[in-house]
Amino acid sequence: MASNGGGYGDASQKIDYVFKVVLIGDSAVGKSQILSRFARNEFSLDSKSTIGVEFQTRTLVIQHKSVKAQIWDTAGQERYRAVTSAYYRGAVGAMLVYDITKRQTFDHIPRWLEELRAHADKNIVIILIGNKSDLEDQRVVPTEDAKEFAQTEGLFFLETSALEATNVENAFSTVLTEIFNIVNKKNLVAGDDQVNGNPASLSGKKIIIPGPAQVIPEKNRMCCRS
Repeated sequence: MASNGGGYGDASQKIDYVFKVVLIGDSAVGKSQILSRFARNEFSLDSKSTIGVEFQTRTLVIQHKSVKAQIWDTAGQERYRAVTSAYYRGAVGAMLVYDITKRQTFDHIPRWLEELRAHADKNIVIILIGNKSDLEDQRVVPTEDAKEFAQTEGLFFLETSALEATNVENAFSTVLTEIFNIVNKKNLVAGDDQVNGNPASLSGKKIIIPGPAQVIPEKNRMCCRS
């Protein structure tokens, strides 16, 4: 029974890194659906509102290393805003989610970004996500608007459909690979022992890895020329 290697405390299941990623955005934009699609490959049409905070994990292999993603999901309702500082503590990645069929959810993104930047590590890797791309006929937020905002703010950007499982995997792997590369670049500079003890402190330059359907912020391309 224990031979599947997935058991708790199984020595053969060596985890090289644990990355905490937070999902933020208004209520009902599909944050929990994106999470359950990524963590369990499930989608539920009668999903209830998240109360407070919950998280799920999934372990992936990135460049032969085992990376455990710890994805935190919070209620988008105002009354849970008090959760902020603890929620963001130690987060190395963030997904800013809006609903392409509800303009208001996109208009609130700058406020979520401001909150994120006030509470999180300044080098946190952020991706803007326009969810519900399957509802193209109800779209009110043009892709171009979101792309432009992402470029201005230096964010990654993808449109996803948790319902159809479009780009959900891609969004998480974009964020996790980016974090992985930053941490590893830091390892080369600082020596393994210091960094592995505290993978949450992502100081240093932001490295942008181009990928499909991603916006690469122009200004950051300068960072790697020495």
